[in-house]
Amino acid sequence: MILLDFIKAFIVGGAICAVGQLLIDYTKLTPARILTSFVVAGVILSALGIYKPLVDFAGAGASVPLTGFGHLLAEGVRKAVSRDGFLGIFTGGMTSAAAGITVALLAGLSASAVFKQKDKN
Repeated sequence: MILLDFIKAFIVGGAICAVGQLLIDYTKLTPARILTSFVVAGVILSALGIYKPLVDFAGAGASVPLTGFGHLLAEGVRKAVSRDGFLGIFTGGMTSAAAGITVALLAGLSASAVFKQKDKN
């Protein structure tokens, strides 16, 4: 049932975002460190075999947040190593995430072309 899929994605994605918000509110970590930590956590949880069942359960609720990007990188490396051997360590992550990276770069380029830069005060 599609409504149940939406509810599962909302709960899991919301829990991941709530953890991020708690880190912002109650620690002195910078946003960049929190974002990096989420990607690394996704890689570690994927390597331990924990994140794949979460993605299967929650769909976009687990694959869209930054932890999902870490999972995508880890899965790409895992598949490339099984296919290409040692060279897959260097090529797998970027190959699996190429589309997402390209979209992020093009969105940043588009935003920089449309909006004027402002200095921080």
